[in-house]
Amino acid sequence: MKQLLITGIGTILILGTASFITYLPGVIHGLQSNSAVAQNTQNKQALKLILTAEKQVLLKDKQGKQKVIWQALKDKQIVKPGDILRYTLTGENTSDRPLKNIILNQPISQGMIYILKSANFIGNAKITYSIDGGQSFSENPTIKIPLPNGNVETKSAPASAYTSIRFYTPNVAAKTTVKATYQTQVR
Repeated sequence: MKQLLITGIGTILILGTASFITYLPGVIHGLQSNSAVAQNTQNKQALKLILTAEKQVLLKDKQGKQKVIWQALKDKQIVKPGDILRYTLTGENTSDRPLKNIILNQPISQGMIYILKSANFIGNAKITYSIDGGQSFSENPTIKIPLPNGNVETKSAPASAYTSIRFYTPNVAAKTTVKATYQTQVR
């Protein structure tokens, strides 16, 4: 069985963080590998972003019932095909003013498959998805399938086609925290 060795969650966090902060004006990278600060240089507003990852572990309790727990991924953690990972993106508005029109993009790594309908945002946000590497986003991505008779059928995109998730929130109040989560499965 093929195993995927995560050589350092810090590397994944840097890559994940870099992809969504590129859409925010005046980005300043934090000193830690798993955080970044997005800043609007005109208003001196800041949004501190932290990305964490956890692996789903299934246990049985004394009665034999299955229980799901989430275990933080650490350096050199081994994940195998079929393992489910949950990512949590936390954004803290460290300023004394609300932040407007925040867009957070999260790529789905090539070695992962997005788990449909697993994305959540605590607060007011619109969640959209990309199946073309982040070029375009839609609430319900579709693909076109040519039929033998020459017609084309439009169907919902399969989970394996998802390449990015976008969280858009119109407002992050001063001194508050927002949180987004989503799950993937190792291919």
